[in-house]
Amino acid sequence: MGGPRRGRRVRTASRGAPLPLLVPALVGLAFLLLPLLALLLRTPWRDLPAQLTGPEVWQALRLSLVTASAATAVSLVLGVPLAWLLARTDFPGRRLVRALVTLPLVLPPVVGGVALLLALGRNGVAGHWLDEWFGITLPFTTAGVVVAEAFVAMPFLVISVEGTLRAADPRFEEAAATLGASRFTAFRRVTLPLVAPGVAAGAVLAWARALGEFGATITFAGNFPGRTQTMPLAVYLALQNDPAAAIALSLVLLAVSIAVLAGLRDRWITAP
Repeated sequence: MGGPRRGRRVRTASRGAPLPLLVPALVGLAFLLLPLLALLLRTPWRDLPAQLTGPEVWQALRLSLVTASAATAVSLVLGVPLAWLLARTDFPGRRLVRALVTLPLVLPPVVGGVALLLALGRNGVAGHWLDEWFGITLPFTTAGVVVAEAFVAMPFLVISVEGTLRAADPRFEEAAATLGASRFTAFRRVTLPLVAPGVAAGAVLAWARALGEFGATITFAGNFPGRTQTMPLAVYLALQNDPAAAIALSLVLLAVSIAVLAGLRDRWITAP
């Protein structure tokens, strides 16, 4: 009985899509793919090697890779414990804290940059004390780029790790506790290896988001070649003076995005 019913359900689901759904679906697909196709069609392929070997390109690429990796490291150090706190503990206001953690996902990046200036600028709420006590100035520095990228990228890691922690069986931690392990030891020796794929996926997402960050970076760190000019900022600047260089840089970012999707395929995309 079950077999024929399942067969009927499969045949029903595999019928052709109705026209009112098929047409907007194809239009949506074209809307998403046409800009990428245009980027590939308008690329000056013969001049591409020369464009990619320019010193400005390599400066922006190197700075982007360094700052995105540093921002991901900051996100790992701070975000994994935060994800564990949200997933494994119950405290007053946890829903509010989760909402605030995810706020940078929907906050316009420029607004995030303004908020960072008000918080960590020389006259900011905390930046004033950093400058006066330790002589640390973050705005318009390479460290400021890392801070801006971590601010917008960390929520991706927190959400990924929290979801993985909620899916992990807490009984393994309880078993470790009955054997005398402290809660931190259980996290380090038991929980962290279990959720390592989720941590890796979140780190890749955070790295990709940090690599493509623009609004918060230019607002908080500025656009100084060799110091704060990352690849998205270099694309914006090159688009005004050298469109071919802007296309070359855009292709590099596109290739990175495709590599990220390919790396996350087994985790986020299920086979039909």
